[in-house]
Amino acid sequence: MSTPVANTRSKPDPLLVDIARYVSRKNVGGPAARKLARYCLMDALGCALQALTTPDCIKLLGPVVPGIVVPNGARVPGTQFQLDPVTAAFNISCLIRWLDFSDTWWTGGHPSDNLGGILATADYLSRTRLARGHKPLAMRDVFTAMIKAYEIQGVLSEGNSFDRPEIGLDSVLLVKFASAAVVTQMLGGSVDEIVNAVSNAVIDGHPLNIYRKMPNAGPRKSWAAADASSRAVWLSLTTMRGEMGYANAFTAKTWGFQDVLYKGRPLEVPRSFGSYVMENIQFKISYPAQRHAQTAAECAVRLHPLVRHRLDEIEKIEMHTHDLALHMISVTGPLPNFAARDHCLQYIVAVGLLDGDITNASYEDVHAANPQIDALRSKMVVSEDRRYTRDYQSLAKRSNLNSVQVFFKDGSKTPKVEIEYPIGDPVRRNEGLPLLEKKFRNNLAYRLPARRNARVAALLGDQRALEAMPVNEFMDLMAI
Repeated sequence: MSTPVANTRSKPDPLLVDIARYVSRKNVGGPAARKLARYCLMDALGCALQALTTPDCIKLLGPVVPGIVVPNGARVPGTQFQLDPVTAAFNISCLIRWLDFSDTWWTGGHPSDNLGGILATADYLSRTRLARGHKPLAMRDVFTAMIKAYEIQGVLSEGNSFDRPEIGLDSVLLVKFASAAVVTQMLGGSVDEIVNAVSNAVIDGHPLNIYRKMPNAGPRKSWAAADASSRAVWLSLTTMRGEMGYANAFTAKTWGFQDVLYKGRPLEVPRSFGSYVMENIQFKISYPAQRHAQTAAECAVRLHPLVRHRLDEIEKIEMHTHDLALHMISVTGPLPNFAARDHCLQYIVAVGLLDGDITNASYEDVHAANPQIDALRSKMVVSEDRRYTRDYQSLAKRSNLNSVQVFFKDGSKTPKVEIEYPIGDPVRRNEGLPLLEKKFRNNLAYRLPARRNARVAALLGDQRALEAMPVNEFMDLMAI
């Protein structure tokens, strides 16, 4: 005889409540966090404008059904689209993430993935408020939302690894959690409503990590975060129409996230939510490459002048890296598309040695057809340096060590070039930020007229003016 199920609901999971209460705080982060939020916005918008040169990205943009007009809809930077906030969130995050050149976090993921939902919602709210005679949101509100979303995604990624082989999920699920929380708060949601929205994000379907792993790496990795961001906005809007939540979405026995998808493990939260992630964000400044390959790319480019006239004399290329890079991006064999190439350590190093630079064009079919690339890949020996692994795993160091050394047939060799931190790491912030500004100015030229470029660059360089600007006016400035 079976025992009836007791239909007694317990209180919401503590993690859901902690997230909701944190997001409900009016102000988080001081001047340092808001300054970095401005740089993150600058970099993300620059990446978005550059992505508009990529046909595979462009084909995913616009309304779901061509010709749909949305009154008071959200603008999409670099385009004429004005869309509902769900579709706009997809468009914006797709552009930002497409080239894999936006900001990143030391445990993985790209916190700027949340910007699609934040900007689309802020713009939509501002336009609808103005239509009703109310005050629009200011860009300072966007920065506050960014700090919160970055923190939720980053802190949860520190304590948990969803993309490890035994779990197999794509970590963009954290974008869904973080964006659902901040967007619901932006829509006026209470603590309880934020709990409801995040709980629905937690129990939602989550993508498998297959499209980031060889031999199946493919372009979905460039729009997966956009899917998560737009889904978060949809869940938030649905919550604000009265949809219920699920109090034990994380912890419910048998049916909750932890038991179904996380092997029964409790989710870990290693620090209280504040503004730590924004203040320590990492940028990809010099090279569009997977984050573990950033220092290897820099090593290769430094060696370019020493090898460019001796390519036929190379006998061996020795590369040392840490354990995670060795297992994630050390790849032999065919690389059928750009998504496979920009996640291949050997391909990235080969291009750096050959060209003295690595750009988005380096991953296109035309460039990959250069037989010298695969010739160099065949001469590479990649191995783990245990010191590199220890320093990568160290919470005190958080380094990303790679080294490259080239050996020639006559017995000579180049110096061993070893780089501990990429140019976009907080350790190299003073060196990196001027280069980030240069990257942004270069990206503006891809899409906006020269006169507008100067105005946008000046605005993004002025913290006070940018924070005070109405969101709708800012988004109009970024449109064409």
